[in-house]
Amino acid sequence: MAGRFISFEGGEGSGKSTQSQLLCKAFGAAKVAHVSTREPGGSSGAEQIRSLLVTGDKDAWDAETETLLFYAARLDHLNKLISPALASGKHVVCDRFADSTRVYQGVGKGLPAQFIQMLHRLTIGNVMPDITLIFDINPEEGLKRAHARRGNETRFESMDMEFHHRIRAGFLAIAKEEPSRCIVFDASQDKVTLHKQVVESLNHKLGLALNPCND
Repeated sequence: MAGRFISFEGGEGSGKSTQSQLLCKAFGAAKVAHVSTREPGGSSGAEQIRSLLVTGDKDAWDAETETLLFYAARLDHLNKLISPALASGKHVVCDRFADSTRVYQGVGKGLPAQFIQMLHRLTIGNVMPDITLIFDINPEEGLKRAHARRGNETRFESMDMEFHHRIRAGFLAIAKEEPSRCIVFDASQDKVTLHKQVVESLNHKLGLALNPCND
């Protein structure tokens, strides 16, 4: 039986990466076969492209070029990791996927949705996650969290506040358009509470029998 494709989405500092890691710990404790991955990245070629996209000056790329780079990375990621894992029966837990492109480059930077949709079809066909967990947080609070982290992957964090408010609205719009795929969580809650809600939702939605991890 094929595995299920689960994506985690949200704005900067929403805690989605932490929650994806906690879910993988719960899968591991239950001895459920899975892989943990991220975008951009997840395969050797896509990780090389990641460094071009998430570091450096915020104006390094225009929206069209940026989107082409994201889909080049996504196609490599899909072919080398996601599709083989799903076919082997493993669940795939992915920190960001195509919804981030729809929101960041589309809603955030104003790239026409038709361009992104066309590129999606040409590169990866109709592939989308089975379920998408969206972590919603006030951008001011999220950026405060993000700025407290160390590291150099700050290119999108450095966008202006209006951009981040558009990002939030974009994710919520997708959730409203696709309620059968998307679940929205209040990301201002503590990580333990959020993790329990994630596990409960996935157990219900995908027929799993996970217990929350103790971290």
